[in-house]
Amino acid sequence: MENMGTSRVGQSLKSARERLGWNREALAYHSGLSVAAITQIESGRRQEVRASSLVALASALGVSVDYLVGGAATVSPGLLKHRILEYGSDDEYLATAIPFLTEGIARSDCLLMVTAKRHMSLVRGALGDDARHVEFLDAAEWYSSLRDAASGYRTFVRERFARGAPWVRIIAEPVWTGLSETQLAEWFRYESVINLSFASSPATIVCSYDTRSLPDSVLINARRTHPEVAGAGVVTNPSYENPADFLMTLE
Repeated sequence: MENMGTSRVGQSLKSARERLGWNREALAYHSGLSVAAITQIESGRRQEVRASSLVALASALGVSVDYLVGGAATVSPGLLKHRILEYGSDDEYLATAIPFLTEGIARSDCLLMVTAKRHMSLVRGALGDDARHVEFLDAAEWYSSLRDAASGYRTFVRERFARGAPWVRIIAEPVWTGLSETQLAEWFRYESVINLSFASSPATIVCSYDTRSLPDSVLINARRTHPEVAGAGVVTNPSYENPADFLMTLE
């Protein structure tokens, strides 16, 4: 079978394997390739990878071959990771945000924070020099239009992936002050639709919610729109609802 040459398959392969918490032996078991072959691909010593090997690796890791080789159509269903982070103090916020970002730095992921300036200061202070690896954007400006925000995220992920980032990590939180009931409903439609419109995106999005200031109604809908819960670890969210069901019941 024809060989496929690529300069980024090793980086993408390692990133996808580590996100599953697998070592090379585990990937070898699930893909049928040898540990030696996987090591050579990840290290870049093997630049030409057989198409059959790429298919086996992609199938084992739950990604598309296009993702591994850096193509434009990264269309593996379920590639997106969309998580809720509920926090009741600055320490709780940082306890999840900082490990998430530092892990991304170690893996050469692209990192973006869209949040209030106070949170930017907290994260910059905790990361120190490593904060240079994170792009910070003001949530008040970014979320002035939800349609523009969604388009902006889509463009950001596409462009950073095209430039060579193996994965994109985003921490986001809007400015809640002054939002009407109608605006809150629009926000949660947006959160729910993200699970569909970004399903094939090579990204992890963590949406943070401050339990000290937000009403229960907001937190309940937040739990309904995020498939995973971030915290001390990442777990499946039992309150998550399929977008088709959620959007039918949202008032």
